[in-house]
Amino acid sequence: MKDIVVLSGKGGTGKTSLTASLALLAENPVIVDGDVDAADLHLILDPEIDQQHDFFSGHEATIREKDCTACGACVTLCRFNAVKEKKKLFGKNTYAIDPYSCEGCGVCARFCPYDAIDLSPRLCGKWMISKTRAGPMVHAHLGVGGENSGQLVTLVRQKAKQIAQEKGHNLILLDGPPGIGCPVIASLSGADLALIVTEPSLSGAHDLSRLLKLTQHFGIQTALCVNKWDICPEMTAQIEKEATAQDVLLLGRMRYDEAVTQAQVQAKAIIETEAPSAEDVHKLWENLKEKIT
Repeated sequence: MKDIVVLSGKGGTGKTSLTASLALLAENPVIVDGDVDAADLHLILDPEIDQQHDFFSGHEATIREKDCTACGACVTLCRFNAVKEKKKLFGKNTYAIDPYSCEGCGVCARFCPYDAIDLSPRLCGKWMISKTRAGPMVHAHLGVGGENSGQLVTLVRQKAKQIAQEKGHNLILLDGPPGIGCPVIASLSGADLALIVTEPSLSGAHDLSRLLKLTQHFGIQTALCVNKWDICPEMTAQIEKEATAQDVLLLGRMRYDEAVTQAQVQAKAIIETEAPSAEDVHKLWENLKEKIT
């Protein structure tokens, strides 16, 4: 079983569009949307949800109004300004905790003189197992203000591996988050190959350099695809030359193609249309197959 992660230094490089096409070209892979903070692979693959589960991470404090004496101790102790006064028309004022400001540190619950504060696991989002026309897909949605996206990426990764082992799939294809942060590191755990999608620009070259340092640190074989290469052929050549010097595999280029936007509007992958760039994706997939078989 091979595990491939598609990455980019920033959003908007074409990473998800390429992943959707690769998923359709592969033979029934297990697909993972690892960009849990801003998941969008479902917009192309239109998953039919089979299972949906809550994701809990960290803790959240809540005040039991009936036990609160409005002594104000929690207001004094909270360093995140999460405790707000709750005014009532009749009777005493009490306090409530703003869930978006609460960091779940537990200080208010620990030192409340009247034991009127509960510290409970925080519901941060949901993760799903779905059917798609390309194969089973594990994906997630992190709620507003939800924390620990790295932990959620690890969770969907583990579920995808479990499905692959139980059902005999020979490929896990993960659409990774952009950047180099914690969620990206979590998406790389156990990967056989990192496929980086970049653009022919100074920022693209810079982002690629940062990602290469990350994949090299973890000893993960890395491949490269330059999207919209024909916008600046000179920069494309420079990026590929520097990548080759660092033992990066050059899998292919993708031309600038306005038809890609039309494919997205139709909720289709590039290879499901007559977009000229579909030919580029097919060539890239053939090169990729040689490296993973």
